[in-house]
Amino acid sequence: MQLLTQPLGKLATQISGATRVFHQYKLDFCCGGQLSLAEALQKRGLETGPVLAALEALQQKPLAKDWRQAPAHELIDYILQRYHDKHRQQLPELIRLARRVEHVHSDSPDCPTGLADQLDAMLQELESHMQKEEQILFPMLRQGIYPAGPIHVMQQEHLQHGDELEKLDSLTDGIRLPLGACNTWTALYLGLRELKEDLMEHILLENEILFVQPAHGDGICCGSCQ
Repeated sequence: MQLLTQPLGKLATQISGATRVFHQYKLDFCCGGQLSLAEALQKRGLETGPVLAALEALQQKPLAKDWRQAPAHELIDYILQRYHDKHRQQLPELIRLARRVEHVHSDSPDCPTGLADQLDAMLQELESHMQKEEQILFPMLRQGIYPAGPIHVMQQEHLQHGDELEKLDSLTDGIRLPLGACNTWTALYLGLRELKEDLMEHILLENEILFVQPAHGDGICCGSCQ
């Protein structure tokens, strides 16, 4: 595989552990997953050598689970449990921690002022998004129906989620703890990093695998995609 010419989204779904490398080098493999590795590295001004070496080493390891070969209903069940349920647990606690940090450390120049409100907005948007998937799109995909309209709406909302993650990064200096941060602040940023990684992997699985109509023709294209 010519790694440099492959889209980030494809590499993330075909090389086990690639997402960890992309997180390390701050390469957007979900909303920016259509960029080739070479384009993404150039955009961030990064050398190709270290990233290529890390990915080539990972290629020797098999995927823990190749979701490209799994039926849609199995991937949907995984997404619901692994991501939808988890996001609903993550965000309320992160909002609570953020409000505490903003209250106690409001006089610190490093205080992430506005973070709690940002997380609350993300919770509302994400909850609306997940409900639309659970109530409308996922039941259709389980039946082998791939409606272009609803899928496009979800993909556009994924782009919005990416924008919200950028705002989160901006408020937290790239989710970097200041020196001497208290335990609450440390727990908050640890949770933020986990949320960001989970959300990016969530979007990746949907955009690159779940929303792609099977090539063997089992999927049924609804009238909206004609």
